[in-house]
This record gives sequence, C-alpha cells and structure tokens, in this order.
Amino acid sequence: MSTLLDETNPQTTKITTATNRLRTTMAAARLSFTWLGVRKSLSSQQKNQAADSFGAEGKFLSAGKKLLDTSHPAFKAVTAIRGRAVAYWKGVSLPYPESGIRLIRQDTITEFDEKIAELCVELDEAVTELNLHFGELRETARARLGDLFDASDYPATLIGMFAIEHDYPSVEPPDYLRQLSPELYEQECLRVQSRFDEAVQLAEQAFLEELAKLVEHLTERLSGQDDGKPKVFRDSAVDNLRQFFDRFRALNVRSNEQLDELVDRAQGIVRGVATQDLRESGYLRQQIVSQLTSVQSSLDGLLVDRPRRNILRRPR
Repeated sequence: MSTLLDETNPQTTKITTATNRLRTTMAAARLSFTWLGVRKSLSSQQKNQAADSFGAEGKFLSAGKKLLDTSHPAFKAVTAIRGRAVAYWKGVSLPYPESGIRLIRQDTITEFDEKIAELCVELDEAVTELNLHFGELRETARARLGDLFDASDYPATLIGMFAIEHDYPSVEPPDYLRQLSPELYEQECLRVQSRFDEAVQLAEQAFLEELAKLVEHLTERLSGQDDGKPKVFRDSAVDNLRQFFDRFRALNVRSNEQLDELVDRAQGIVRGVATQDLRESGYLRQQIVSQLTSVQSSLDGLLVDRPRRNILRRPR
C-alpha cells in the first residue's frame, strides 16, 4: 500500500509544498562505523561450566566476557570521536523514515564531507594512540578474565579496526523504471512521496519536542530554588536554546506556522539577555520565566493536540 495526504484536507497544500521543498533541497546522508567488538559470548563449554555452579543448564544461561577495559582513557578517546560524529550528523540533518538515513541540505554536502574527513583523521590518531596501550590492555584482560582469556579473541593490532564511513544513498525512484515499467515507476513515486511526507512530520515532531525540553529546562532552572536561594544554572541552559534557533532556521521546512511562531516567541524572549544578568536580577528571572511559561504551555498543547493528517491509501 502507498500513502498520500488527503487532498481534501486544507493543510494539504502547505504540507505538499514543504515536502517538495524537502525533496528538492535536501540529500540523504548515511553514517556508518567499523568498530571493534569488545564483548564476546562464552563458548558452550564455558556456559555449561558457569551454569554448574548454580545448578542450572548451560542452554538456559546467557553469558559473555568483556575483552578490553573500555574505561581506559585511550579507549574513551576513541569512543568519544564516534559520539561526536553521530552528534554532528544529527545536528545538521533531519530525520528520515528509513533506519540509518537522515536528510542534510544539499548546499552543505561539501562542509559535511570536510567535517567527517576531519573526524576520520582524529579517529586514526586516537586509534594509533590506543594501539600503543593495546599490549597493556590485553595483559589486564588476561589477569581479569583468568581461564576465560583466549589470545585468539584479539587482533594482532588495533589499526584498521575502527573507521567512520559516510555515503549519500539515493532515495528517489530509479529513472530506468520509467521505461521498463511505468506502472511500477508510478508506484515508487507514490512511495517516495509518502516517505517525504512522513519526513516532514518527523521534523516537526523533533523540533517541537526539543524546543519543549529546552524551554522546560531553562524555566525550571530560573524559577527553582535550593535552600531558599535561586538554583544555579549554567550558561549552556541558554546557549543550547540559542543553538537550537540557529539549527531550526537552517533546517526548518516551514510546514507548521504554529511551530514557527513559537520559535519566534522563544527567541525573542532570550534575545539580548546575558546569563550573568539572569544570575544577578531576580526581577529579570521572573520576567523571563513568566514569558517562557506561556511558550511552554503552548508547546504542550501543540504536542498533545497535533491534528492527525488524513491519509489516503492507494493499492500498489
């Protein structure tokens, strides 16, 4: 079955415009990793041996061993780069209803390539450093695993065991289908259209939820008290909200006027407000809290009452 927005819905024109804007200005981007596994299941013999100590049967026991100490600073440095890569990818993209794929602006592809290349270089350097400690980590594992240690579980080197890769998979119907099977091509067009309609909704939902979370957090920090004194809040409580505004302006497909209006309101409230002034002025805090509470209430209502879009289903 393929889905289309109900053409009788007054929101259809706006959504269709947003969908077309998404399809013509965005590109699918996929991020993937080659990563050394640090856990391994026990062999059947080892599980049976472990189960015997509990009077259990090995086939009903799930057990594994940790091959390396992932809390080692060198290993944590490698893991941190993976986390940064994922955070960057998600920060410059919108969700897409296919696992592992997100949508980035076509005019930022070069920037995206360069940033991932930088992270790849950092990863190679971090893995080289980790490899210098590999012997130490392996000996620590030997001491901690006892009879469960198996040298064959470990590669000769960690070089080449970690990598970041990215590509731009096509999410549009293949053009050759137009000649080979016009009917199938039409069905694929409808399927892709439906996917992008859903992507618009996913983007709206993600922006709404993130804004609501940021506004709630800042409001709570500004209005709450500890032992009769205003709660301490970090600059990041405001900075994260401002970063959201920048990302929203860059990625917004302008499909929801209510969301646009709430973002404008929230941005206007904190525009020009210094975090140090918020720490020093109780009156300013109360004023900001009052205004943000109004935005928060509207966001909560929008999240709860978002209308379901009517969907027409066409047989494939």
